Amino acid sequence: ALVGLAPIVGAFAAGLILDEIHWKDFTKRGERSVQDLIQPIAAILVPIFFVRMGAEVDIRTFADPSLLVFAAVLTVAAILGKQACALGVLDKNINRIAVGIGMIPRGEVGLIFAAIGEKLTLGGERVVSDSTYSAVVIMVVLTTMLTPPVLKSSLSIRTRTNKAK
Repeated sequence: ALVGLAPIVGAFAAGLILDEIHWKDFTKRGERSVQDLIQPIAAILVPIFFVRMGAEVDIRTFADPSLLVFAAVLTVAAILGKQACALGVLDKNINRIAVGIGMIPRGEVGLIFAAIGEKLTLGGERVVSDSTYSAVVIMVVLTTMLTPPVLKSSLSIRTRTNKAK
């Protein structure tokens, strides 16, 4: 926030700087990988992050049926958008549908930006309203919960199809 950017931009830059390639010398010497070092911290902080994001949802917004419709539209748009991106996979041996399904649950960054937008004001109005934030949280939860079984099904269908050939 020192330069006026959201902290997630700094986290992204740090991720680029601390890319795994910079740590290869450590793992070659038998030291632990970055993933191993960060895992205990993530085990504590990740659940706190998601509980905090969920706690910011105004439960009263769920009484509005239009919010649920909006959340459903966001969910469908998220799913279709990822499937459209999967069309960029040009190799015919790769399961495009599985690639698209695998990209669906990318909501944690969406939650971060929604939370930032909820705090920002433009012309005296909040950029992201309570109901919009709630709809984004619903979309993230739905896509995160639906993806594993749908992806498993997609991969098993592809496996059965390949065995039949």
